[in-house]
Amino acid sequence: MTALLRRQALPLALLLALALVPVLGVQDGFSLGLLARAMILGIAATSLSLLVGGAGLASLGHAAALGIGAYAVATLDLLGITEGAVVFPAAILAAALYALLTGLVSLRTGGVHFIMITLAFGQMVYFATSSLSALGGDDGYTLYGRTEFLGARLLEGRLPFHYLCLGLAAATWLFCSMLLESRFGRVLRAAKEEPMRVRALGLSPYPYRLVAMTIAGALAGLAGALMANAMEFVSPAILSWPRSADLLFMVILGGVGHLHGALLGALALVLAEEVLSHLWDHWRLLFGPLLILAVIFLRGGLAGLPALLAQKLVQTLDRRAR
Repeated sequence: MTALLRRQALPLALLLALALVPVLGVQDGFSLGLLARAMILGIAATSLSLLVGGAGLASLGHAAALGIGAYAVATLDLLGITEGAVVFPAAILAAALYALLTGLVSLRTGGVHFIMITLAFGQMVYFATSSLSALGGDDGYTLYGRTEFLGARLLEGRLPFHYLCLGLAAATWLFCSMLLESRFGRVLRAAKEEPMRVRALGLSPYPYRLVAMTIAGALAGLAGALMANAMEFVSPAILSWPRSADLLFMVILGGVGHLHGALLGALALVLAEEVLSHLWDHWRLLFGPLLILAVIFLRGGLAGLPALLAQKLVQTLDRRAR
């Protein structure tokens, strides 16, 4: 139990810090909205981390599932359906179905071919949503209001929405962690490391990867439904390939081998965007070098930074002792 708590100390501390932010006096709409956006993207990035770290599948079309979840909310809003018990399951199921159908094709390949096929599917969905004139086409669609639950507008309050996003981010991390620690997760990770050995044991990696991709798509759909409510606006930009690249960047920056690293990466990216956008108009040019530096010097990403600093400290103390 002690070893488990030590291993999960960083993600628990991160979640606790996010829970205490409003308690410490940060309750203005802008700050809480920024954190809510970071946590929503953290949910999507965590679902992608399940694929990248757990199955070795780097998807460049993951934002399509995010966008499908958001467009499901917009479509139901257009039809006058705003009940959360209908809207959220519909968004999750629509994104899961997309991930399942595209996974049936893309998972028959691997490596660069998988990346390019997922990118192609994502672009297909992007152009399809751009042509939906009923939902605004390229201009996007503005929601009439946030999703309700039994007639109550629970998502309109800043604090309830903050803690809803936090709770779902924590639940996503916990669910994906338990999934990777289960027999299913062990087979998934073994197939990433030694696929031939898994086949020799009589197990086919394909169905395991397909289930993982479907689950990741469903979680991205959940994030999309939250994003639509957070912005009260949906446009094709939410599922473009640059958004998929941002999600992949969050996973790498946070640490591929750590699920909670995706949430760390999302928080770091969103906060960096906010700060740098006020300093330089071409701030996005900095993210390329930043990613390269993170890969070179932070092998474990931001999630592995405490262990790296502790190791450096021990080495320094050891040298001084000699």
